[in-house]
Amino acid sequence: MKNKDKLKKDAAAIGVSLNDDEAKKFEEYQNLLLEWNEKINLTAITDENDIITKHFVDSLYCLKYIKAGDKIIDVGTGAGFPGIPIKIVSHETEITLLDSLNKRIIYLQDVIDKLGLEKIKAIHGRAEEFGIKPEFREKYDIVTARAVANMKTLSEYCIPFIKVGGKFVCMKGSDYKEELEEAKSHIETLGGKIVGIDEVVLPDSDIKHTIIVIEKVKSTPKGFPRRKIK
Repeated sequence: MKNKDKLKKDAAAIGVSLNDDEAKKFEEYQNLLLEWNEKINLTAITDENDIITKHFVDSLYCLKYIKAGDKIIDVGTGAGFPGIPIKIVSHETEITLLDSLNKRIIYLQDVIDKLGLEKIKAIHGRAEEFGIKPEFREKYDIVTARAVANMKTLSEYCIPFIKVGGKFVCMKGSDYKEELEEAKSHIETLGGKIVGIDEVVLPDSDIKHTIIVIEKVKSTPKGFPRRKIK
């Protein structure tokens, strides 16, 4: 990574201080992302500065809602966002990366191994199947997801994983209001309550993103998530 200074500066702009070892891990992560991206489709973003802004720093916004020791599942993690950036900085969290494509799981395991990350695992599976398994259902303090579906569908995928009292940290673009309005009653049915909407501008850019925070206030009823979400 030629631009470690940009990474550190932009992270500092959102209140995250990176040490040299963490910055080095982000450099290794970027190299692996670009290397694997030539073999499997991981990201359309390949410019170094854009990776720093749109992937790394964007993911680090989630740290605001996470405390040391939290048990986290990153649903539909894809290339590892936001789960791996969270892990690089938040050493005491326990993270599960869940993705439905096995090729991505092989890539994620390579990243985990080569970065020497601990308390993190990558699992191949679908949220609608794992959300009903007793060993996963309502077992997590935090669920993260980064715009993998519309808000109604995403809530049904994610809220079943959360313990009562835990939170769903949902990362969306700037155009979220209509789909959130359409999802409100379903979020309540699933046991969630919207407790925060943070509209942010990524450092050194004009890119606007939104983080929607949903607290789990009661257990998700049996029958959710459904195999096919309407």
